[in-house]
Amino acid sequence: MRDRLMRQGLLGAAVLAAAMLGACRPRESRTGTTGMAGPGQRAETMPPAGAAETAGAKPATGALTDANIVALLDEANRADSAAGALAFRKATNRDVKAFASLMMGEHHGLRVQGQRLAKKLNLTPEPPANDPVQPLARAEMDSLQAAPKGARFDRTYIDQEVRAHQAVLDLVTKAHDAAQNPELKALIEKAKPVIQRHLDRAQAIQQRLGKPTA
Repeated sequence: MRDRLMRQGLLGAAVLAAAMLGACRPRESRTGTTGMAGPGQRAETMPPAGAAETAGAKPATGALTDANIVALLDEANRADSAAGALAFRKATNRDVKAFASLMMGEHHGLRVQGQRLAKKLNLTPEPPANDPVQPLARAEMDSLQAAPKGARFDRTYIDQEVRAHQAVLDLVTKAHDAAQNPELKALIEKAKPVIQRHLDRAQAIQQRLGKPTA
């Protein structure tokens, strides 16, 4: 059972990272264009060269709009907060339980900041086509729910958190490059060191837990 859960968590994180990185190619910049959504509008994407601009312009294949970025970051924060809530109930290791509590609080805080900014900018969060975060977040939650309480759960949760934060750290780096609105870029810049700190702490706990037991 442990090996199956570990393989499932590793596969989920790897696919998540590959899917998000593939989707987060930065858009071409244009002199005089900010990408900032006006009242009642969603953030527009860059049309192909020579194409007429329209209020509902579709992004180029593989590009992310500011609305896409807000949606993905909201989903990632919601998923990590929910995983932390489950781990806080099931974890038996003191360090793991404390880490889970931290994830509940800080990812909820990051989510609230993102929601406030989206409201301020009149951005309606819109996940991209084939959203990679939502289904994989469900799969990861399923693996935590299936893991037996005790040392195996603690190890499964921390191993997953290390891989998840590595993937999210890559996501926010690419999202920062793709973001058009300067306030959204600034929010991502504030979030990045928080995520890095989470990763560092998860890796430290992972080392203290030692090698997985049979």
